[in-house]
Amino acid sequence: MIEGNLTLQQGSFTLQTGTFAVPASGVTALFGRSGSGKSTLLRALAGLVATTRGQLCFKGERWQNDAWQLPTPQRDIGFMFQDAALFPHLSVQGNLLFAWQRAPAATRGAQEAAIANVAQRVGISDLLGQPSSTLSGGQRQRVAMARALLSQPRLLCMDEPLSALDTPARAELLALIDTLAQETHLPVLYITHAPLEVQRLAERVIFLADGRIQRIQSLADALAQVDSPLFADEGPVSVLHGALQARDGDGLTPFVHYNLRLRLSLPASAQPSATRLRIKARDVALATLPPQGLSVLNQLPVTVQALQPEREGRVVVVCQLIDGQPLLAEITAYSCRTLDIAPGQHLWALIKSVALLD
Repeated sequence: MIEGNLTLQQGSFTLQTGTFAVPASGVTALFGRSGSGKSTLLRALAGLVATTRGQLCFKGERWQNDAWQLPTPQRDIGFMFQDAALFPHLSVQGNLLFAWQRAPAATRGAQEAAIANVAQRVGISDLLGQPSSTLSGGQRQRVAMARALLSQPRLLCMDEPLSALDTPARAELLALIDTLAQETHLPVLYITHAPLEVQRLAERVIFLADGRIQRIQSLADALAQVDSPLFADEGPVSVLHGALQARDGDGLTPFVHYNLRLRLSLPASAQPSATRLRIKARDVALATLPPQGLSVLNQLPVTVQALQPEREGRVVVVCQLIDGQPLLAEITAYSCRTLDIAPGQHLWALIKSVALLD
């Protein structure tokens, strides 16, 4: 667990977390508006601000009390920032070597093998000899990720690492972070104000506002609240867990849940390493009878679990798929009344494949 209660005064801004505890595993998102205290909290957790006060433990190890702080280098934290923070006068390999040389001595392997292995994992093997000043934004963040991993961290801290990237690069890096988090089993603290990144990566969410932790929720619990801050941009969203498979003979990419009872078809351009599928509730239609003669490929039997209260003429219908995962559908209140939708009812959920690209 990561447990503590921290306070920090910086100018007119006060960080006052209150008592908190989060599992030291998987990806924990720090989510809130700009100025809510996300980066300040991460810096306090990392020991980067000497004036931080309070208590902090990492996996039972004392990192701070009111009279003492464990120095940041001894916390073995890997960092990845928005601007990558590479050394411009060094090549890619030089940046990676700098991190490897500062890894805990007990975990160091052969220099050449260590760098080659990490470079291959993050997809920069062909960039090792290139000056870091010539890299694209996406390439710079891949190097920053490799550098963080080479430091042999016990905790990874990522401060909005994708915010400066364009959409294609952001999608590629999201898939890579998802894959590496699962492969390395490192706990990750991930700062973002983008709900999409939380929904694609996080297992739990720390919601911050005005320098305070408002609540800590699992992603599933956060998505179960129709008024969740994660829905502020796009409305309610469902997140299905599974894996994309190889393109089939029809040129589609299947997404299959692990028990193989759920299968959806996506366009061939879908990211092949995704383990989660985001479905906006407004992209889900409902039918009372098995559909026929439609271009919509994804036609899924569901059972209605609940109806959220009507808001602005719309109703969110909470459904359950045959594999047990929840699926939200946002329809008009008129359609809900016309179809006489009620809990326990068996319906068909219709989802266009082209709506599943992010």
